[in-house]
Amino acid sequence: MQSSLSTQAAPRFPDPASGRGPPVASQSALSMMISSIAEDATPFDDATIGEWDEEDIVFLHWRLLKEVGGLRDPATPLEEKLDTLRWIFTEREKESRPFSFVNCLKVVGCSPLSPLPYFGRLDADEIRDAIRCQVKFWLNATLMRYPSWVREAVLRNPTWIESRLSKNPQWINEQVKKHSVQGDLFA
Repeated sequence: MQSSLSTQAAPRFPDPASGRGPPVASQSALSMMISSIAEDATPFDDATIGEWDEEDIVFLHWRLLKEVGGLRDPATPLEEKLDTLRWIFTEREKESRPFSFVNCLKVVGCSPLSPLPYFGRLDADEIRDAIRCQVKFWLNATLMRYPSWVREAVLRNPTWIESRLSKNPQWINEQVKKHSVQGDLFA
């Protein structure tokens, strides 16, 4: 994950308005899953939950996977996208934890209580590869919403930007507002 964000190549931002989308992989379980997740808007009423049963736990795994759908939406804040990508591309030793990306795929894909159609066991690495192929386009689409100086800062030092966002998710918005009020001193 870190290497995909810290690319040293010259910045190239595809224009999301041009209609040219990300590289299209074959109709895979990922695209079917994201479409199903994005279209389903089942409300979650936590006031009616007294004790967690198996169906509630499966539903929680499904809700976590819904975050993957936000990656392709340019309006999803950069910090949310980075957080979702950290969760997807976590260290191998964390994959067996209860709500890891791998475990969520397993639970939602195999449980008869899943709100999605039966997928069976999915290969998490194949899903990650499909995401990896499109993540640059998705991040660029979000970055296009910001002024050019923000895009350049993200490309020049993504680790620093990420550390700022982890401390304060509104950091970029605050900087944009500060620049717009203050103006560019060097223009």
